[in-house]
Amino acid sequence: MKPFPVIAGPCVIEDEGLILETAQELKRQLAGLPVDFYFKSSFDKANRTSIEGFRGPGLAEGLRILSKVKADTDLKTLTDFHTPEQAAPIAEVVDFLQIPAFLCRQTDMIAAGAEAALRFGRRLAVKKGQFLAPGDTKNIVEKVQSVLTKHQSSVPISEFLFLTERGVSFGYNTLIVDMTSFQQMKQFGVPTIFDATHSVQSPGAGVGGKSTGGKRQHIEVLARAAIAAGADGVFLECHPNPAVAKSDGPNAFFLEHIGTFIRQLLEIRRVVSDMPKLLPESRSLL
Repeated sequence: MKPFPVIAGPCVIEDEGLILETAQELKRQLAGLPVDFYFKSSFDKANRTSIEGFRGPGLAEGLRILSKVKADTDLKTLTDFHTPEQAAPIAEVVDFLQIPAFLCRQTDMIAAGAEAALRFGRRLAVKKGQFLAPGDTKNIVEKVQSVLTKHQSSVPISEFLFLTERGVSFGYNTLIVDMTSFQQMKQFGVPTIFDATHSVQSPGAGVGGKSTGGKRQHIEVLARAAIAAGADGVFLECHPNPAVAKSDGPNAFFLEHIGTFIRQLLEIRRVVSDMPKLLPESRSLL
């Protein structure tokens, strides 16, 4: 089997020391495992619930810190971008550019991200919006493929683009995950990643409605189910002390348990991969 994609790290860059310590600890815990690991943290959380929310150090300082992570740990990195103009400077530094869920239908964002990733030999991840059906991600794939085709790139889209499932809005302050979405999105020829932490968010449900709440207790069962359902990899935001995290603390996974949890998911993947498929794709259960 191919190495298991793992994207993990603090939601936002709080300070250089925390980021470097977390990156080193993740590297230690995942050493020797068959994973394709990317250290993730955001330089700016542009979609905060409240104007008072901590956003991060900004583009220049954030990229400096992520560059130091790469230099000190030799880990690959991933971060979000929020405007088309940010794509190129980010692609000079990080290995994976990520388009946040709320921006997944913005054609200029997708085109800029694909152009920058192709130019610098990087990869692109697009999170499926909470408002989007799994089948509608076909349009995201086609937009990225159009950039590859325009530049006559020989890079297969399966090695260039990830789609990430992060739940769908279900009424107010609640997200649900349709476990059939992984198979639906994989039909478009790209790997699918399960965002196990943002899927348990309770948007706007924090104290006073000024922050996001979360249901951390559901992370384990949802991630296990997603891997059994065919997700190719996992996205896990983590923190040494989620209670004091400056962003998404209620749905952050505990840093100390990452290695153990990834071993569990690898075992589920192994077991499921050995199970023969009993029904043809076109056969209905009705």
